[in-house]
Amino acid sequence: MSLHYHCPLCKHALTLTDKTYRCVNNHSFDIAKEGYVNLLPVQNKKSKQPGDNLDMVQARRAFLSAGHYGFLQHAIARLVSKLKPVSVIDLGCGEGFYTQAIANSSNATVYGVDISKPAVKYAAKRYENAHFSVASISQSPFADSEADVLVSVFAPLFVDELARLAKPQSTLIVASPGPWHLKELKSFIYADVKPHTQIEAPNGFSTKSTELLEQQTVLSVEDIKHLIMMTPFAWKFRPEHWQEIEQKGPQTVTLSFYVSQFIRD
Repeated sequence: MSLHYHCPLCKHALTLTDKTYRCVNNHSFDIAKEGYVNLLPVQNKKSKQPGDNLDMVQARRAFLSAGHYGFLQHAIARLVSKLKPVSVIDLGCGEGFYTQAIANSSNATVYGVDISKPAVKYAAKRYENAHFSVASISQSPFADSEADVLVSVFAPLFVDELARLAKPQSTLIVASPGPWHLKELKSFIYADVKPHTQIEAPNGFSTKSTELLEQQTVLSVEDIKHLIMMTPFAWKFRPEHWQEIEQKGPQTVTLSFYVSQFIRD
């Protein structure tokens, strides 16, 4: 079963005709040549180009394509597949790295949504097995209570929106940093690196399970640079930090993730 997009302006259902989504109030949204639909109205943007910019998208794409997060991708896809869902929404899907793996491993209709147009454009152009849209995950363009599974990988959790989207007894899967995720890289900029803690069940959900996935891997200088560029603490890296990374050469880095399952009450 396909989910129903709704109009970001008036919340009425959107109907697809000749590659254009349109609501009863005649608000219309065209499918781009790459295959995605932009459901982020100009008046809802907080900046000219919200979300990850093209440099961040390319850095993440380069890092993820090297396979270092493959074990997380496989774990998430496997969890979703076991649930045998009909419909899945990947909230904050980025370039579709996890979205397309979920679609490949299940018979579900899979949707990816992200506020970054460069990321969604990349995803839609390469992955035809999922539906992609540009939109804010704080105001997702879907009808209420239709999703069997919601997936959030390192994305902000908007509690009210998660509760609105999820069917009763549906599953929310959240991937968040494990205790010592990237501790070696964080030590460049923080004198005291503190462990991440496990996230708690959002309001309206109960905890089903949490799994800790962890690997240590040797990364090249190029991989390390890409990894830093795709994380929020890239903004804290100063020229001397980049120089130090160049001087140290390849490093062993801890990759650590909590993968939590929550059930909609």
